[in-house]
Amino acid sequence: MRWRKTITAAVSVVALGALTACGASEGSTGKAAVPGPVSAADLAKVTLKVGDQKGGVQALLTAANLLGDVPYKIEWSTFTSGPPLLEAASAGAIDLGRVGNTPPIFAAAAKAKIAVVSVATSNVEREALLVPADSPVKDVAALRGKTIGVAKGSSAHGQILNTLRKAGLSTKDVQLSFLQPAEAYAAFTQHRIDAWAIWDPYTAQAQLDAGGRTIADGRGSSNGLSFQTASTAALGDAGKNAAIKDYLIRVVKAQKWADTHRAEWAKAWAQGTGLRLDVAQKSVDAGRDLPTPLDDTVVKSEQQLADAFGEDKTLPGKVDFASFVDRRYGPELEAARSNG
Repeated sequence: MRWRKTITAAVSVVALGALTACGASEGSTGKAAVPGPVSAADLAKVTLKVGDQKGGVQALLTAANLLGDVPYKIEWSTFTSGPPLLEAASAGAIDLGRVGNTPPIFAAAAKAKIAVVSVATSNVEREALLVPADSPVKDVAALRGKTIGVAKGSSAHGQILNTLRKAGLSTKDVQLSFLQPAEAYAAFTQHRIDAWAIWDPYTAQAQLDAGGRTIADGRGSSNGLSFQTASTAALGDAGKNAAIKDYLIRVVKAQKWADTHRAEWAKAWAQGTGLRLDVAQKSVDAGRDLPTPLDDTVVKSEQQLADAFGEDKTLPGKVDFASFVDRRYGPELEAARSNG
C-alpha cells in the first residue's frame, strides 16, 4: 500500500557547498543536460519526490540522523517492488528511488525516461529461492514443471533466470507466477506455488515465520547490485539535480553508518516498517547495502544480465545498459564513500 510523508527541513547555507551542479563526467549519457548551480533560496523551494520500498531508504536515513538538516522538502512514496517505482519515475510521478539490479533493465527495454545515478552492493545470499519446509523439492533441477512465484522485472526475476540456467533449465521449463511480495507470501504459505524467488526482508520473514527452506541463493546467479535511479526530467531540472546530489550523498553516509551500527539499524528498521525485530535483525546481520563506484565493471555486469534476459526471449531486442547510466555525481559520491 502506498503512503506518503513529507519532511520539511530548514535551509542550511553551509550544506550548499556540496550542492552546486558539476559538469558532466565522461560516461554521462547526455540524455539529461547537467544544469547549473542553484541558490539556497531556490533549493528551499524544491520538493524531491522519492520512491521507497519496505525497509527502505527513509527508515535508513532517519536511523542515521541524516534528515534533520535537509535544505529542501522530501515527499516519500512506498512501492511494492522496483518495476512500479521506475514506471512512476519515467512518468514523472517521482524523481528517483532505489531498486534492485533488474528493474532498470526492464525499464531500459521499455525506453523509460530514467537513468541510473548511483549503485550499492549487498549480500547475494539473501536473494533466495525458497520452498516450503515440507516440500519434496531438494534442488533447483527438481523444479522442472513446477510453479515459482516471483515479482516480474524485480531483482528476484534476474536471480531465478540465472539460477535456472545454472541447473540446465530455462524459464520455459517452469511456470513463473508473477506476484508482488505480499501476494507471493500468501501463495507460498498456502502452498499455491511450489517455490518463491525473493529478497530480504521477505527472505528472513519467510524463513522465520513460514519455515521457508533455501534451495539456492544469489551466489553465482546475482551481482547483488542495487541502484538509485532518477527520472531524466528531474536530472534536467536545476533545483532537483542539486537536491538529488545532496540526497545521494546522504544515502552513502547512511549505508556506511548502518554497516557499523547493525543493532541500531535493525531496531529502527523494525519500528519504521512494522517488521518483528528478529526478522529485521536477521536481515541486517546478513549484510546491508554498501556504496560502490558506478564504474565500467558495474555496467558490464548489468549488460550481461540484460543479455541473459534477451537470450531467454523475456525482453524484445537488445538493451544497451550503458545508455541508461549517468555518472554526473561520481566525484561527490566517491568523496562521501572515502570520508564518510
